[in-house]
Amino acid sequence: MKQTLRTAILLSFACATLAAFSNFAQAQKLDLAFGISTVESPSASSASGSYAPVSLTGGTYPGVSGDVLLFHHVGLQGELYWKASRGDYLNTGLPYRPLFYDVNAIYAPKLASHTYLELLGGIGALSTRFYCPSICTFQGTNYQDSNHFMGHFGAGLKFYPKGNFFIRPEAHLYLVNNNVDYSSPRVVRYGLSLGYTFGGR
Repeated sequence: MKQTLRTAILLSFACATLAAFSNFAQAQKLDLAFGISTVESPSASSASGSYAPVSLTGGTYPGVSGDVLLFHHVGLQGELYWKASRGDYLNTGLPYRPLFYDVNAIYAPKLASHTYLELLGGIGALSTRFYCPSICTFQGTNYQDSNHFMGHFGAGLKFYPKGNFFIRPEAHLYLVNNNVDYSSPRVVRYGLSLGYTFGGR
């Protein structure tokens, strides 16, 4: 099974397990959301040493996220974001697509009657798919993965305009270990998510 698909299934299973466990643990709520983001990182010309002169800046990144609060305002969160279109790596004709996935601790205190703050911190990976012209002999698929461990920090403001539906502007910082496929180990993602809260607010 493809590694990214396995990771997405694992995150979904973890959220489902936490949701089932949340009744026992008296969790306050479960959030599921879909978002659209873009990313920024240092320019290709700023690459030095072993870093490739390829910037991650730009592009549309759709994604999904979910969290469950297990104790007051504290819980677990997971998310997966991927670039909607393929890029041309180093203008060589080699298509590629970056994906970010992570699992985090979340702290989500209430600020006002319809507004919550979300603070995230955790770990994950940046996975870049390099697409082959035909079947890649190493993996038996039409792409090969380049995976790099990363730390993740994020913040968002969650607004409830009606009922349990929410809008969440958010910003995320990824610190990617040995990110030699791109110009820098630092990547920032900005976005907006739409979601629904199951359970009380």
